[in-house]
Amino acid sequence: MTIELRMLMWSVVLGLLLIMIATLCTVGQRGLAWAASPRDEVKPPLAGIGGRLDRARANFLETFPLFLAVVVAAHLLQRHDSATVLGAQLYFWARVAHVPVYAAGIPYLRTLIWAASIVGIVMLLGALF
Repeated sequence: MTIELRMLMWSVVLGLLLIMIATLCTVGQRGLAWAASPRDEVKPPLAGIGGRLDRARANFLETFPLFLAVVVAAHLLQRHDSATVLGAQLYFWARVAHVPVYAAGIPYLRTLIWAASIVGIVMLLGALF
């Protein structure tokens, strides 16, 4: 298995962990009855760390399909070099770092880390041209 595919696999694990953590925070704030309900009523946004973790989850889910697409395309086209490896590692480790920084509410560092993950995707995309 290539490093790029390993980073993809570990990104899936990270995504699942984010979903579980955000769900626990949501249930903690809104209750189990709300989680089991059809959720027809509009609730205010989650507050504090729970809200930040939920937004970190949503942010991850916005970028992950792009990462998935470029890793799979690079694999299918057999484009594998130091730039694709670095791009995949940059995306993954930036996303790992993004979670605690977002949860802590550190604004500019969070944005810088997010930008690093985007650079990783762009590096992989560059290998496709």
